[in-house]
Amino acid sequence: MITTADIEQAQQAWGDGIVAIATAHRDGGDYGERARVHVESLYAYGLSDVLFKPTLAAVEQFRPTFDEAWSYFTASNGACPEDKGFAIKGWTAVRFENAGMLIHGSTAQAMGNYFFTDPDGDEVKVEYTFGYVQDDAGALRINLHHSSMPAESS
Repeated sequence: MITTADIEQAQQAWGDGIVAIATAHRDGGDYGERARVHVESLYAYGLSDVLFKPTLAAVEQFRPTFDEAWSYFTASNGACPEDKGFAIKGWTAVRFENAGMLIHGSTAQAMGNYFFTDPDGDEVKVEYTFGYVQDDAGALRINLHHSSMPAESS
């Protein structure tokens, strides 16, 4: 059975992965490979269908394939020409603030805000909903990822 701690650990791994991709890009490392491993190890591609709606995707809004998800993070494989590489924007930290979690045995959902720290130390707030399933080893994999910028205040 999935626990709150499992979800928090999966969120930490996701945020750490984004920072590792950005760091590899900044330092001239193989950021494309880091992103491939990030998607391969944290998403459920190959295990189940994945519903992925990235924050900054407008033309190809939904990313049902591994290659389309990988493209979003680094724009290195050419799968979606609109991509600019979300994970290579220099992020130095990612933190989650969960508004709530729903746990149902071997599946779970979490919703809230996550905050991306840019190289100047400023945070960018993004709304998210992640769904999780457990793989055969019991690790959480993302099968639903929807994120969007908060609505403008009037």
